[in-house]
Amino acid sequence: MEKTWILVADAHRARCFERNGRHEAPTELADFVYPQDRIPHGKTDPALRASAGKGHGRSAHSGTQFEPKTDLHGKERASFAHELTQYLNRGVAEQRCKALVLIASSPMLGQLKPGLSPAASQLLHRCVAADLTHYQGPELARRIDQALSLPDGAGA
Repeated sequence: MEKTWILVADAHRARCFERNGRHEAPTELADFVYPQDRIPHGKTDPALRASAGKGHGRSAHSGTQFEPKTDLHGKERASFAHELTQYLNRGVAEQRCKALVLIASSPMLGQLKPGLSPAASQLLHRCVAADLTHYQGPELARRIDQALSLPDGAGA
């Protein structure tokens, strides 16, 4: 039977499941929780905040050239996505699965896909933009089945 790993994720939580066949219930392999208390709400990186308001152009005259702000939430989401893709890449390298499925919120999906190794990318069978992290048990299994029946990129 073909083992498929299904990653269900958003910016704060992810769960990886293994499924041996379409009609078999998924078995949870790993649960990742990214603690929100690492980032004070609404804060940005102080170094970036300090440079974000400077309006000096190349000629040192005041102007309207501004550097974009980068908030810590975006950096932390990227760090969490990196942690998740490393887990998936390691599983593929160890030949623990034959196929991958990503079901994640749109921003997280956009950060997960580029982090996959070439081998993991080849095993990627489906990507679905949906946040199923709040569901449990039979309802989660039903929602995963529903998401897998949608076209790639569609939400559940």
